[in-house]
Amino acid sequence: MTATTGLDAYGTKLKRGDGGTPEAFTTIANVTNLSPPPISREMYEATHHDGPGWDEYIAGLLRGGEVSLDIDFVPTDSTHSYAAGMLKDMIDGTLRNWELDWPDSTPTTWSFSAYVATFTPAAPTNGKLTASLTLRISGQPTLV
Repeated sequence: MTATTGLDAYGTKLKRGDGGTPEAFTTIANVTNLSPPPISREMYEATHHDGPGWDEYIAGLLRGGEVSLDIDFVPTDSTHSYAAGMLKDMIDGTLRNWELDWPDSTPTTWSFSAYVATFTPAAPTNGKLTASLTLRISGQPTLV
């Protein structure tokens, strides 16, 4: 029997660039759930009457997709706040550089530019402040 080579997802980090030269990246605080971007490709149906009688396709544009995350929302945290964080980026329409650090031994980093597309806070009567966010990737990510 072969032992699994799977990795524990704990320790995955999402980092936000500051736009400086050189650019510094700060880890987003209090991330509780993180769904990395699904990389996809548009496929265009190209079946024709002279074909083999099966559907045929041609490859189109690649899409970077969206990153979704949940945070324990702290309105004054510098990575969350309206003053300087992700909420400000969404309101201002700021395209920012991001890094996703996987928890492997290297670690592997995916880099991309993205807009904060949604910022949805929640304040239940019996619970903690949270927020759900999506980052919409713009352009080609670097997957290394």
